[in-house]
Amino acid sequence: MIASELKADEAVLASLGYKQEFKRDFRAIEIFGLSFSVIGLVPSIASVLVYAVPYGGPFAMVWGWAITSVFLVFVALAIAELGSSMPTSGGVYYWTYHLSSPRYRTVLAWLVGYVNTLSYIAGIAGVDWSCAVEIMAAVSIGSNQTFSATTAQTYGLFIAIVVLHCTLVSMSTKFLARLQSFGVFLNIALVLIFIIGIPIATPVEFKNPASYAFGHFETFFDWPNGFALILSFLAPLWTVSGFDATVHVSEEARNAKTAVPWGILCSIITGCVLGWIVNVVLALNMGTDLAGILSSPIEQPMATILLNSFGKSGTLVIWSFLILGQSGKVIISSRQNFAFSRDGAFPFSTNLYRLNKSMTSPVYSVWVAGFMGALLGLLVFAGRTASTALFSLAVIGQYTSISIPIAARFFGGQNFKPGPFTLGRLSLPVAAVAIAWMIFMLIVLLFPASSTVSGAGDMNYSVVVYGGIVSLALAYFYFPKYGGAHWFRGPVTTVMIDSGNYGKEHELGISTPTGSAGVPGEIESLQEDQLLI
Repeated sequence: MIASELKADEAVLASLGYKQEFKRDFRAIEIFGLSFSVIGLVPSIASVLVYAVPYGGPFAMVWGWAITSVFLVFVALAIAELGSSMPTSGGVYYWTYHLSSPRYRTVLAWLVGYVNTLSYIAGIAGVDWSCAVEIMAAVSIGSNQTFSATTAQTYGLFIAIVVLHCTLVSMSTKFLARLQSFGVFLNIALVLIFIIGIPIATPVEFKNPASYAFGHFETFFDWPNGFALILSFLAPLWTVSGFDATVHVSEEARNAKTAVPWGILCSIITGCVLGWIVNVVLALNMGTDLAGILSSPIEQPMATILLNSFGKSGTLVIWSFLILGQSGKVIISSRQNFAFSRDGAFPFSTNLYRLNKSMTSPVYSVWVAGFMGALLGLLVFAGRTASTALFSLAVIGQYTSISIPIAARFFGGQNFKPGPFTLGRLSLPVAAVAIAWMIFMLIVLLFPASSTVSGAGDMNYSVVVYGGIVSLALAYFYFPKYGGAHWFRGPVTTVMIDSGNYGKEHELGISTPTGSAGVPGEIESLQEDQLLI
């Protein structure tokens, strides 16, 4: 049974133009586990609660999450269809190339690949920075709030966490797959602790009536209330993200055409529902002193709420598990880097596109992802407001790279063959809602925290980094003589396609680039001994 599934998966991958290089050790439950661990529900909510409370208080936490969840499901449905049709690690940029008009497909695939890379590098920085802040919050609680970490101290811890995550992700595929089961267990346990434990442990003076939890609106910035509520959407957008996370490990998944969309939808819907319940519980048991929660010496709103409910010892125990539940996005970022390098789009692609012989892991891609995440983390030295860019960049980059292939499916004029998961006639309206939502939120997340910007510390650094990456990517593509426009031809083939078994090339949309040897980043067809180190 397993052998036949693996052969079928290899055949599907070959029909997309690639030979099997990874081991398919991810079962369906582990695909879900990976996506759910990337969401990291309670740890992620803890990371971005500071962006929900100031923009509407409990009303934003509860209703902002509910409103956002509806649109997140639309995005998940649209992505699940594409993942079921073309399950390859290249994901969004591969889809972009094969679904776009021939006139624009190369530059669009190039741009989507670079922006998607940015989104996951920002994800690495955001998750690991949050983990560092949460560890420092634990130290503050343990010292009875006499210790307050400096930015340099927290950044040093952040680097150590990045190194730890890169080391773990460099392990074998089987180890990473089995690790996801622990991630699911831990994250579900944390949700249950919050849902059951907080109402029981919270003293009566911190309990709020339903009218307060569901109806109290309070903002600490000068935006109009309606726009402030929209800005609070960053919290659920960051938490329930990573729509294409499972897609990037689809070449390591069994029965990928079914497992990938299943993993996307189950993780997103579960995250939306459980996340809303957690926010309701928090709103009912956080007290009414929102200013005190935000200005606490602990510098972590969730930790302050837990301290009020569980006391010092109980909070430290729960907080330790919350820290363990922080999942680095290195594994997803490394697979994106691997796939994009396989097609020759990165500088030094021939080096990035290598697998460790014993671990069957893209080690170079792993450590490059970690290094770039560490560099992006330097934004925190620009001020507390600048650290918001680590979270918003991940969402902005992902929404840009996801919306383009969804739109290309309907407007690129190419043949689209649905996979086992399909919405049928509902595909177009679902895609239209998803695209409109992503474009709207992409624009909103480029606004500063306050309508009054008095200096560099108040600006939204997402504009600078996002605009810089897009500009550099396009400049590299159109650079005279050496730019990608002269040698990049989109996804390459690493297998010989047997048209009798897999269909004609023009039906599959498979590109077979032929370029001059020695062109930077060019990868045409590498033998197995060139792929392993």
